[in-house]
Amino acid sequence: MKRWLPQWVSEYRDRHGKPRYRFRRKGYEQYIFKRQPGTEGFREEYQACLKGVAAEPVIAGAQRVRPGSFHDLIGRYYRSPDFLDPGDRTREVYRGVIERWRAKYGDGMVRDLRSSHVEKMMAEMLPHRTAANMLRKRLSALMNYGIRQGFVGSNPVLATRLYKVETEGFHTWTEEEIALFEERHLLGTKARLAFDLMLWTGQRGGDARVMGPQHLRNKRLHVTQEKTGATVSLPVLSPLAESIIAVRSGAMVFLISEHGKPFSRKGFGNKFRQWCDEAGLPHCSAHGLRKAAARRFAEAGCSNQQIKAWTGHTTDSEVARYTAAADQTLLSDAAAELLMANLRDRLAIGARNALEGNG
Repeated sequence: MKRWLPQWVSEYRDRHGKPRYRFRRKGYEQYIFKRQPGTEGFREEYQACLKGVAAEPVIAGAQRVRPGSFHDLIGRYYRSPDFLDPGDRTREVYRGVIERWRAKYGDGMVRDLRSSHVEKMMAEMLPHRTAANMLRKRLSALMNYGIRQGFVGSNPVLATRLYKVETEGFHTWTEEEIALFEERHLLGTKARLAFDLMLWTGQRGGDARVMGPQHLRNKRLHVTQEKTGATVSLPVLSPLAESIIAVRSGAMVFLISEHGKPFSRKGFGNKFRQWCDEAGLPHCSAHGLRKAAARRFAEAGCSNQQIKAWTGHTTDSEVARYTAAADQTLLSDAAAELLMANLRDRLAIGARNALEGNG
C-alpha cells in the first residue's frame, strides 16, 4: 500500500537507496526532511514548511533585484548562518520583522542608510516601543552581515538608541501563586503535569510540551532546547517524578491533547492560559514558571553557573534577568550567615594561632 504523506510531501530514494522525503510546493524552495513521517519532529518540520520558514518562499524576480539593494542583501542574509543558525521559531519571528520592513524599504540601497533614517523608522512605530527596538536589533544584524559582504563599511544602526521600555517582561510566579495553581490542579491532572514539567526543570513551555519517556535515561531528563539547540541533562526531582507517574499517557510524549495527539506550540500556550485562568491567575504564564525556577535556585544560594546548567542560559546577564525576582530578604540573610561564619572561622584561627604561639 502507498504510504500516506501530507500535502506537498513526496518520497524518493537517495543514491544509497534509502527512502527520503521532501516538501515541494509551487512558489517555495524545496525542503528535505530530517526526520521520518509519523514523528513529532517531522510534524514540526512540516509546519515550518507551511509557514515558509523551512521551505522559504521564492521571490518573484529575485534574479532581477538591483545589486546593492536591501532586496539583494536580505536574499543573501536568509541563506547565511546568521539567519539559519537560530531555531525555526526564532527564524519565523525574525523573518516577520524583516519582511514587514522590506515591503516598504527593500528597493533602497544599503549604502544610503543613515542613522537618522533608522531613528525615523523607529519613531514611526510608536507607541509600540518593543516593536521599534526589535526592528533596530534586526536591522543592526542585517547591516553587520552587509559589512562582511562588502555592501557597506560601517553599521549606522549602532549610533541609534533603544527606547526605554518600562516592563520586567513575563511575571515571575511567587510561592503563593504556585500554591494556588497546585490547589486548583491536583496531582494526576494534565494541567498539573504541564505545570510540574516547567517548574521542576526550568525549561520553556515549547520544550515541556514535547518531553516524553524517550528523554529519560538513568533517572535524568535529557532535553535539547528548541529555541537555542542547547542540551541539558537534569536529575528528575521527586515532585516531578510523582507527577509523571500520576499521569501515564502511554504515548511518546507526557502531555497529550484532547485529540490524543501532542500539543502544537500555539495549542499548548492557549491551554496553559486556560489552566492559569481557572486557578485565578490571569497574570501568570508558562514562561513565568521558568523564571520562578531560576528564582528558586537563586534563593537557595546557587551560583550563576549552577543556574545556567539547569536553564541552558549562556551568559550571566541572562540569568540576572531571570533571577531579578529572587527574594532580597532571603538572599541578604544567606549572605549575612556566610559573612558571620567566615568571621567566626577567622577569629577561631587567630585564637588558635595565639595559643600555639604562647605555648
